[in-house]
Amino acid sequence: MKDYTAKNIRNVSVLGHGGEGKTTLVEALLYTTGAIDRQGKVENGTATTDYDPEEIRRQISISAALAPLEYKDTKINLIDIPGFFDFAGEMMGPLAVSEGALITVGAVSGLDVGAEKAWTQCDKNHTPRMIVINNMSRENANFEKALKTVTDKYGTHIAPIEVPIVENGQFTGVVCVLENKAFTGEGKTLKEIPIPDSLADEVEASREAIMEAAAGADEELMEKYFENMELSTEDTMLGLRKGIRDGSVVPVVCCDSLTRVGLGKLLDNIVDLLPSPDGEVNKGVNPKTGEEESRVCAEDQPFSAQVFKTLADPFVGKLSLLKINSGVLTGDMVLYNANAEKTEKPGTIYYMLGKKTNPVTKGMPGDIVALAKLVSVSTGNTLCDPNKPIKYADIEFPAPCISMAVYAKKAGEEDKIFSGLNRLMEEDPTITVTKDAETTESLINGLGETHIDVVAKKLASKFGVECILQDPKIPYRETIRKKVDVRGRHKKQSGGHGQFGDVVIEFRPNDDPTNTDFIFEDAVVGGVVPRNFIPAVEKGLRDNIKKGVLAGFPVVGLTAKLHDGSYHPVDSSEMAFKTAARLAFKQLDQASPVLLEPIYHVEVLIPDEYMGDIIGDINKRRGRVMGMDPVDGQQCVSAEVPQSEMFKYATDLRSMTQSRGSFTMRFERYEEVPAQDAKKIIESAKKDEEEEE
Repeated sequence: MKDYTAKNIRNVSVLGHGGEGKTTLVEALLYTTGAIDRQGKVENGTATTDYDPEEIRRQISISAALAPLEYKDTKINLIDIPGFFDFAGEMMGPLAVSEGALITVGAVSGLDVGAEKAWTQCDKNHTPRMIVINNMSRENANFEKALKTVTDKYGTHIAPIEVPIVENGQFTGVVCVLENKAFTGEGKTLKEIPIPDSLADEVEASREAIMEAAAGADEELMEKYFENMELSTEDTMLGLRKGIRDGSVVPVVCCDSLTRVGLGKLLDNIVDLLPSPDGEVNKGVNPKTGEEESRVCAEDQPFSAQVFKTLADPFVGKLSLLKINSGVLTGDMVLYNANAEKTEKPGTIYYMLGKKTNPVTKGMPGDIVALAKLVSVSTGNTLCDPNKPIKYADIEFPAPCISMAVYAKKAGEEDKIFSGLNRLMEEDPTITVTKDAETTESLINGLGETHIDVVAKKLASKFGVECILQDPKIPYRETIRKKVDVRGRHKKQSGGHGQFGDVVIEFRPNDDPTNTDFIFEDAVVGGVVPRNFIPAVEKGLRDNIKKGVLAGFPVVGLTAKLHDGSYHPVDSSEMAFKTAARLAFKQLDQASPVLLEPIYHVEVLIPDEYMGDIIGDINKRRGRVMGMDPVDGQQCVSAEVPQSEMFKYATDLRSMTQSRGSFTMRFERYEEVPAQDAKKIIESAKKDEEEEE
């Protein structure tokens, strides 16, 4: 593949709902342009951009994958992005470096949630986009119906620039409204035909709509349009490009990935309408001074690039995918990582086609390339000229919303698991691994159950280590509800030196209910317990509050007042008094002990129509709704819900809201567990303890 200037490069993310044919569309475009010799199939595991064993097994895309192709002296870097919501993080990096996006909409299903979310993310990133109504050869395909679902949602933004030609129920070609020409045939093999009479009115209506959209993007064009109620083809293209760039116009085209009808004109539209990176101004800051910096996408600028994706390969090592924002990249340069403040040597430069790496001599501005084994570099980092440093804004990724405890299947393989997880975290920033200090469990946190399951399968396939996933343990607490005065007496005489310790301790709930600390009070008078043994009593109690009398959970909010006792001048010792304190603590079952559970503050963002279902579900989870507020055209429901009821909430919320809902949660406080639930927890804890013994 030859070197292309920024003017002849298009970086295009392919987005949409899962199962709407994004990967098949990319595959068909690669085959149409000769980038691959044979069109693979997702169901056969032969698609270029679905190469991971898990993608092949599940027949879905899991990771964003690059698919560059050449067409009409232009390099188009297609990025195939997963549509399933467990892998929503894969959209963030590519969209941050793309100047354009194709949003696929099914000709049968119409606009769906994945396409809506893709549109929303394009809005956030200010990414120009084109709607592709795909799968036109499927049974019950209906272009007009699918288009209406889009226009009903996005209204005046939408400009259909193609009208499908359907003969005897078969999709055979398209009318290109901009050219006022009709074409049949597959791929690049196009045959111009007269525009069918049956489509004349529809084509004329689309032509007028396109001229209006083009005129609306520019004041001068608007004046021209009002003067003549007509725009020339050149002016229409000028207005369309401007409107597409600023997001006020979104063109709609149609095609079919399997028959490849319409793909030739789709490629023309990508080249003609979607922006190139040429002359793009990329803003950042100087990492040393904090002052604003900018780089123009041109060859004569200092080198700068941003890493938008990392691939972890057990054989090749780490591959960093980066978009060159300015300057030219060569293998002998020294690169400065503005985030880690370290230098790197790029070595061999590659472009990637699926999993294949192809070496190139240099990377041009605006292009996407890959570099291997950059030690300090992670996703989102900026690489730049050490003498002209710049740091671009970090890429924002969605926060994990579900956690699973991870254990090694074979004893002694814990290190291998966490080594593999660290590599996978480099690849996917939406995965985090945390250690729960209380339960001592290691947790994998991700965007959904499938997401975490894929992580486990990748550990096995890439790093040869199997793990077990379980629901995390809940860090329950225990406390007491009433005051009790108890004696702990330890006396042991077995010939020779004996042991003797005797304490009387008053246990009560803390005077301040918000204070969960353990408080020890020394109220001994008259030396009944010698001063040098009192610290041993306190230590004995502190050691034992880690495991309460109900179910073995830590005890909180407890005050212990040592006020009486006795000692033996020869047999008393620190160990004896620690044991006496433990015996006193064991009698806490007389102080009405109760279980406490963590309560989380949850905020659920949903469209209005799901409000009733969400509130009803929160009530079923023993939650309390605290309020509702409108946010960006949606409703934000605030609630307090026990942690034990929230483990599978990410999955359940998607099911209830057709994946339109999202939520965040944070720890709020501890509250008493209802008696019926507490009984089950205590029984389960005792059973676990017996099994461990």
